Amino acid sequence: MTPLTSRIPIDHASAVPLAAAQARRSALECGLAGGLPDRAAVIASELAANVVNHARDGALYIQRHSAPAGEKSGAGTGGTPGAGCGIDIVAVDSGPGMAHPERCLADGYSTTGTLGHGLGAVRRLADELTVRSQVGMGTVICARLALPGTPPLHPDLGLLRLPAEGEEECGDALGVVDTEYARTAVVIDGLGHGALAAEAGDRALAVFHDDPERPPGELLTRMDRALRHTRGAAVGVLRLRSDGGAEHCGVGNVRVHTVAYDGVRQRRTGQPGVVGWNMPKPVVSTLETAPGTMAVLHSDGVDHRWAHAPSPFLLRQPPRLLGASLAHHHRTTRDDATVLVTGVTRRVSA
Repeated sequence: MTPLTSRIPIDHASAVPLAAAQARRSALECGLAGGLPDRAAVIASELAANVVNHARDGALYIQRHSAPAGEKSGAGTGGTPGAGCGIDIVAVDSGPGMAHPERCLADGYSTTGTLGHGLGAVRRLADELTVRSQVGMGTVICARLALPGTPPLHPDLGLLRLPAEGEEECGDALGVVDTEYARTAVVIDGLGHGALAAEAGDRALAVFHDDPERPPGELLTRMDRALRHTRGAAVGVLRLRSDGGAEHCGVGNVRVHTVAYDGVRQRRTGQPGVVGWNMPKPVVSTLETAPGTMAVLHSDGVDHRWAHAPSPFLLRQPPRLLGASLAHHHRTTRDDATVLVTGVTRRVSA
């Protein structure tokens, strides 16, 4: 099970130590050792302070990767031994944005008379740093830390999983499994929210991980049988093959979009019905893919209208940024929200 995403609203200076404490806790929970938890805390503190001092409507999203997808057959996000682990600390705001992001990453650079250590310190401390900013639109920054000696976290994969406000359990689930010739991704939305929705999501995810190489339609049929005595779920399955082909199969309101720098290419939603209750015969459709394209799967906790006229700034964000941006600007807080973003170009393992 992909760990829940921690969201810390940055609306006051008092949020800075809260962000640092959560980042340290998340680093420890996913197995980062030595000085890495302290590095995570400093990174979160600097990013949060940067939002307080320079931006508005900001938040930090901390996503643990306790076992991200690997390249060997059967490797996935569900706890595979030997897979890498780490955290993404993503800061998102609504402006004013940076005209010269590279300058702002240099030590000593400041636009407000401060010492200018913040983003320069983040760049030194993070294993990887990804920044997108545009004046008038805002800034998104992802700082990544990974445990040395484990496989690297995938650069073309972004994950986010948030419970509804006031809930500790999340009825949404997601999974990603890479095999030699394909990547298979699933987003599951247990009906409603809370413990009963989480039960349905967990059961469906267990079916997925039991045999993720099955055809997408068969995966849904097996989930339907497993969820008969639960409240049911909406499910979307996407398979990206190394030969460039892609298949989608879904039931319910899990949305799938393919996006590129010039806009949203394709939109898919599931067939009407509920997996576990009145599921129709699954229908598999093909998707067109091209280098540079991303696929976005999300539950209905993210308003699907984001795809009607997305800004070029949004579409230029890589997977690890795009998921947090969508949740930050288009989330429905009364429901669980899950976003999975992946590049579509798969390669055959040697």
